[in-house]
Amino acid sequence: MLKVLDILKVAQGNAIEANMNLLHMKEQNIPGSIQYVIRRYYPLQKWNSDDTGMLVYHYNEKKPNENFLELRFCTSGNKYCFERSCSQCNELPTKNCSGKHETVDVFTFHFSSTFLNQFVHNVKLSNRKDEVLAFKHPNSFTKIFPVCSRKRIPLDALLNHSYSGSMENIFTNAKVHELLLYSLECLVDEKEEGFTCKFLADDFGKERIYQAREILLQRIGEPITIKELSRKVAINECYLKKGFKEVFGTTIFDFYQQQRMEHAKYLLYEKGLSVTDVSALLGYSSISHFSAAFKKHTGLKPCDLLR
Repeated sequence: MLKVLDILKVAQGNAIEANMNLLHMKEQNIPGSIQYVIRRYYPLQKWNSDDTGMLVYHYNEKKPNENFLELRFCTSGNKYCFERSCSQCNELPTKNCSGKHETVDVFTFHFSSTFLNQFVHNVKLSNRKDEVLAFKHPNSFTKIFPVCSRKRIPLDALLNHSYSGSMENIFTNAKVHELLLYSLECLVDEKEEGFTCKFLADDFGKERIYQAREILLQRIGEPITIKELSRKVAINECYLKKGFKEVFGTTIFDFYQQQRMEHAKYLLYEKGLSVTDVSALLGYSSISHFSAAFKKHTGLKPCDLLR
């Protein structure tokens, strides 16, 4: 089965139909404006991977007209129905409808240097984010980051909205700007980057960070403090926090909360467990605390996902 990073690398259109069936594709390619492609796939095998994003910064000093910034995302858990007129229904499949297909969705958003220049016009370039938008950062790079709830919400909205015509263009424009904002926040400013990269240049440091992530995933139902986590991976708390943010583009707490809530969605919707059981399995001291955290992350109450 394809890994999520493989899909992100071929998000520009290379065939991956050997492992997935393309259900739907939507694209907009207007020079000087937002250019995007959304592909919705039906996986032929069980799909089990975290939602992931990729920021690609392409810089060529000798050919500035070819400079671009690209955002790519791969998410799962949404559903697609070929019969668009009944896309909001809750009925079971019938002889005239095969029902909704759970999808793996791949997004590509392409921004030209000309388009991004509007955001840095007459702005003093004071950090790495500004330099990237102005294409003053001298080296091309690729940044991988997890898809937090702030990014997942506009991505889901792009798949499930009911706008058309000019209203769809306005809506899409707003959501893509949200994604650009939240993705750029994953870039580390120069001052912080200089500190963390010095540590992460050591293979031992990188291994400790990835080990910390695995421990967090293994202990979804057993919350662990940063002090305990730093002891388990044998590195300083400060290095752990800064290194984790640099590698995964999010804080330890936000990453852990995201994973807990995604697992909660799975237990509630796919496994049909009660809110009480899920709250206990995820280590919450009370149902109210779990419900509040779940609503903050998903915008829904836990009971909304019960079958």
